Amino acid sequence: MSDKRWEFKKAPKAIFVDSLISSLNVSPANAKLLAMRGMQNFEDAKEFFRPSLDNLHDPFLMKDMTKAVERLEKAFENGEKIMIYGDYDVDGTTSVSMMYGFITKYLYTDVAFYIPDRYKEGYGVQLPGIDFAADNGIALIISIDCGIKSVDKIAYAKALGIDFIICDHHRPGDELPAAIAILDPKQSDCNYPFDELTGCGVGFKLLTAYCQKHDIDFQYLLPYLDLVCTSIACDIVPVNGENRIMSYFGLKYINENPRIGIKALMHVAGHHKMNMDITDVVFKLGPRINAAGRVAHAYDAVNLLLSENEEEANEFAKLIAEHNTDRKELDSKITDEALLMIINDDELRSAKSTVLFKKDWHKGVIGIVASRCIEKFNRPTIILTEANGHAAGSARSVPGFDVYNAIDACSSELIQFGGHAFAAGLTLQLDKIDSFKKKFEEVVSGSISEEQLKAVISVDLPINFSEIDDKFVRVLHQMAPFGPQNMTPNFVAENVKIKGNPRILKEKHLKLEVFQEGTATFGAIGFGMAEEFYDMLVASPICKLCFQIEFNEFRGLKNIQLMIKDIKPM
Repeated sequence: MSDKRWEFKKAPKAIFVDSLISSLNVSPANAKLLAMRGMQNFEDAKEFFRPSLDNLHDPFLMKDMTKAVERLEKAFENGEKIMIYGDYDVDGTTSVSMMYGFITKYLYTDVAFYIPDRYKEGYGVQLPGIDFAADNGIALIISIDCGIKSVDKIAYAKALGIDFIICDHHRPGDELPAAIAILDPKQSDCNYPFDELTGCGVGFKLLTAYCQKHDIDFQYLLPYLDLVCTSIACDIVPVNGENRIMSYFGLKYINENPRIGIKALMHVAGHHKMNMDITDVVFKLGPRINAAGRVAHAYDAVNLLLSENEEEANEFAKLIAEHNTDRKELDSKITDEALLMIINDDELRSAKSTVLFKKDWHKGVIGIVASRCIEKFNRPTIILTEANGHAAGSARSVPGFDVYNAIDACSSELIQFGGHAFAAGLTLQLDKIDSFKKKFEEVVSGSISEEQLKAVISVDLPINFSEIDDKFVRVLHQMAPFGPQNMTPNFVAENVKIKGNPRILKEKHLKLEVFQEGTATFGAIGFGMAEEFYDMLVASPICKLCFQIEFNEFRGLKNIQLMIKDIKPM
């Protein structure tokens, strides 16, 4: 039986709901969902349903943008060598592909790119990359999705005569690097109107600024929104404001005119129809792009995304698919080990945080393992392994708890750390693991609430099956792209009856036919829920159902289907 807590969102003001019903001709349930997302009238709804590139902010509102563009101009004019430096995750590899791809195609050719090796170098700006730049006569490094906390490394580069433009979106530390320009909307003195861009998004604003100043048609830059969209989806940033606009148009490029590399990746992911949504990008493209840097080297991902040859792209896509298969095997094995460590330890089971270390765990999957542990135990989790003589870790959090702040409170135990509220990376001495673990538990247990330690499902609306029809679902679909700050709506219906017997698919999935008294019957599926709920539903075939709603197309027929999130007995 489920122990998840259903947390119902606050009902919107009736005046706004009534306004949206009359002006948009939508159902009360649709209008409530829109009002809950901040819409009050027709104009608000128009902007939401019809995102416009005209509503992207002026890039020169970002602190240091003028300096960054001027330094780029100087490099082009003086024939300097430039290097694009990015991280090895999806945001980093899409950023490098976008920046390198656009500059070399339209602006300048003497450009290299560099991505650190996850295992030999680690996250962010590292000395081997700077030494590579120095050995190859690089005068300017543009770092994307990293650099904001690389004070010592960028000072080292400066001493070698190498300038830096930083394009980052992570929180700055107390001291800023000595870069020529720092583009990061999270700087406290940056007045840019939207501070939730990805690293790729910040890089896109730099290219936009250059194009704007030099009267280069924005149409040349727009196809690169597919990469920005991929970074937005996979970096789990809010999908509102500029991110909604860029992901909306990025999905159009992915579906209507995908670059050769993404098309090849879609093929190996088994997605042959051009109807990707944000969830597909997260679960079909993202893990495969990430797998290159987790299992081998992220250069494979960049080469795929930059490829303009179909045969070459297919080869890179196959290689990345193999990396992803290896990644899944590692992920499964290490997750099992981590969960057993918690289950078999009284202290770990009763703690309010999880910190686990095993020296031979694969560094490339520890972030995934942290997320898997949270699915089971629902508390802030850090998974550590040994790398380059240190303990390297990935942290993940639960809704409402800022794991970055908790790690910051333990910074005396660390060599370095970085990240944001829900995910972070850290490095520490091996002999500091026990003291860090103790300190982190003290910090978490002193600041986390009991409610945050319970798995929670955020519910948008209670609903009756009589309110669900094709028009209602079509309006729901138009609310996409979904993501943080605009999540796929969750609904709850009571007195739901099971028609016939529940079925089990592939030994783990739950398939139901459900209805309420006097309503139509809907198909419903609960992935991975058979073991948890089958016996309960057989014994008591009336329940409360938490679900999402979608169209399911099978053999040319389109039907409404409920995606079960949780079940409780009546």
